[in-house]
Amino acid sequence: MRVRFILYCVAIAMTVSACGAAAEASSTPAPAPTDTALPPPALTDTPVVPLVILIAPAALDPETSNLYQKTVYDLAQSSGMRFQVRNTLTAADLEPGLQLVIALPPDPGIAALASAAPNVQFLALNVPGVNAGGNISVLADNSQSDIAAFLAGYTAALITDDYRIGMMMPRDNADAIRSFNSYVNGMKFYCGVCRQLYFYPSAFPQYIDIPADEDLNNYDAYSDILIAQHKVRTIYLYPDIATQDLVTYIGTTGALMIGTQTPEQLPAGWVMTIKPDVVKAIQNAWPQLVGGQGGLTVQSPLGLSDIDPTLLSPGKQRDVEGRLQDLQAGYISP
Repeated sequence: MRVRFILYCVAIAMTVSACGAAAEASSTPAPAPTDTALPPPALTDTPVVPLVILIAPAALDPETSNLYQKTVYDLAQSSGMRFQVRNTLTAADLEPGLQLVIALPPDPGIAALASAAPNVQFLALNVPGVNAGGNISVLADNSQSDIAAFLAGYTAALITDDYRIGMMMPRDNADAIRSFNSYVNGMKFYCGVCRQLYFYPSAFPQYIDIPADEDLNNYDAYSDILIAQHKVRTIYLYPDIATQDLVTYIGTTGALMIGTQTPEQLPAGWVMTIKPDVVKAIQNAWPQLVGGQGGLTVQSPLGLSDIDPTLLSPGKQRDVEGRLQDLQAGYISP
């Protein structure tokens, strides 16, 4: 009995002690919450998508303008760049992100623009008075008259019966004389000794040279000498000679023509034009330009345009294009 009483007292004591501890704990105030300062978010610049601008004058013919716009647009898309086409450009238009400007004549003030934006690359396409240097690149003088003349001689011999071909050129012009020699070599490259089946009063190729001071209205008479007297059937026209009136007249005679400049209106008998492929030049130079390399002199490969498939069939065209590739690769010397 005594033991039970003692255990009872101990239990009561422990209960009272626990309640006291709980009361003490409940009376202890909870710590007040404090504001913890969070670090500010890091600010990062929004990346600017690079921009390329094509300056194409409003007076440019729509077909040519559309060709250049499509070319540069496709290149910009492939490089993840924005594209704009403008008729003019000022220093105020040099926005952040601008990486490349391609300009057609007339000169939009490339020198001043390039100086105002030294980190932007500029490519001038046949813009007179603009030279390569610094962040300005230019399209080279791409006449390549010897290659064009060689190819014209090859093509003329390919499509003309008995190789009755000729050339019209300015008199006392050193480049024209070299071109005629290349024209002869092109004919020989195709046909070797070029033996004719019939007798003609002249050997081929023939040429007629026109004095520099000759009246343009008399050019028709010079072409008649080649066509009527010398029996020439295909004529290569040196660029200084190829006026619109002349090519229109030759078109009425039944003779064929090859030139290096596209006439304003293609006449009958126009086989093809051999001229620099500016689009290909832009495509070739694009990686260097968008890579920040400036001061380039961009060489245009020659290409064929204005082809009449009734005069130069697709099979013969492939033959001619193959010879052109060999010429520009240096496998054939004109």
